[in-house]
Amino acid sequence: MARLKEKTIWFCTECGADSPKWEGRCPSCGAWNTMVEEKVTTSSTTAGKTKSRRSLAPTGKPRRVSEIETTDEPRIMMPSDELNRVLGGGLVPGSMVLVGGEPGIGKSTLVLQNILAIRSRKILYVSGEESAVQIRMRADRIGRVSDNCYIVSETSLENIFTHIADIQPELLIVDSIQTVASDAIESAAGSVSQVRECAARLLRFAKESGVPVLLIGHINKEGSIAGPKVLEHIVDAVLQFEGDRQYMYRILRAIKNRFGNTSELGIYEMCQRGLREVTNPSEMLMSQQGEAPLSGCAIGVTLEGARPFLIEAQALVSTAAYGTPQRSVTGFDSKRMNMLLAVLEKRVGFKLAQKDVFLNIAGGMKVADPALDLAVIAAILSSNVDMALPSGICLTGEVGLSGEIRPVTRVEQRIREAEKLGMSAIIIPRNSLKGVDLSKLKIEITEVAKVEEAFRKLFA
Repeated sequence: MARLKEKTIWFCTECGADSPKWEGRCPSCGAWNTMVEEKVTTSSTTAGKTKSRRSLAPTGKPRRVSEIETTDEPRIMMPSDELNRVLGGGLVPGSMVLVGGEPGIGKSTLVLQNILAIRSRKILYVSGEESAVQIRMRADRIGRVSDNCYIVSETSLENIFTHIADIQPELLIVDSIQTVASDAIESAAGSVSQVRECAARLLRFAKESGVPVLLIGHINKEGSIAGPKVLEHIVDAVLQFEGDRQYMYRILRAIKNRFGNTSELGIYEMCQRGLREVTNPSEMLMSQQGEAPLSGCAIGVTLEGARPFLIEAQALVSTAAYGTPQRSVTGFDSKRMNMLLAVLEKRVGFKLAQKDVFLNIAGGMKVADPALDLAVIAAILSSNVDMALPSGICLTGEVGLSGEIRPVTRVEQRIREAEKLGMSAIIIPRNSLKGVDLSKLKIEITEVAKVEEAFRKLFA
């Protein structure tokens, strides 16, 4: 009878490579400090021997690209238009999609309210974190109950496949992949080897049966999907669900998508009865429209992926009460704001070194688009001179170190979004309108090349 031996193996969390000892740098992918220790059990009859792979007959022969016939398989349309937009037009049969996000951000709510609205397909929802009663309570809270959705609380991969054979679902959800473990591997659930093995077997099931699989996964403190990086390589699409839990807005963006564009994103609002789709986020991200204009507020036209929307930058500049001035930023890069303050002091002549500067992006959004630089500078200058910007004006443009306004991408798309939201004027970088048809645009367009020109236009 074969005896079981327990030994320690080090796995790389980036690529999944294993090593018999700890190494500071992974010998496979070259990443530093990514080796984690795991205990595995092996049989004494196979220990020290090289495992031979079975010789399998080839399943097909090489063909020319022109000889391969393509078929347009109908996608599974989800009830949420925002989710369909991010997926690239719906779920592809036989695909495996990973939905990641922080704990409590709303991943399970997003998936559950979508599958409960599907009436034409049999769905199996496997939960490794919550009981069936808890999921029913959530379904009652969002106001949706379906007879086509089967709920089971299970963490064993072998038992999950037993339930799949009994129910024969047309859509499978696993919540979450870090809680599922296989009996073939002795390590704990959530370890590198368990996550990799469970994901590989679920992928094999999806490709062989044509049933799409939705995996829900957590992210670690660094902001990446928990588990090995190879998990993101196994799946067909990786969707990141993010947002500040103190605010109501959530953003669903595609990090990887083999069947669609990764520049699309969906915006949701967390309500008492679940997540509500935000079809026009610009109206919700501008708080002062229709009211008396206030100093320190500027509207910028930013681009998230391929979707433009207007967002409000709020700034407060005051005399420093202590020796060292404060710099506080929410929703914007703090280093970039310090660079913009240096440009204002060096190129424009505003003395801000001894003043406190507070910057906030309205709505809890986090913006990395450099085209918001001009709006940030306008908000800071507006607060510094205590003068409100003219009503109905918005800005877009990247600010360089010499004080020049640099062109931005998709300027026509930004202008049309500003016009659609009722803006009367927009300030853009000079030489950005090459090839743009202005005949159908009613908004007033002003081109500037320097920060000084934008300042004169705003506060003339």
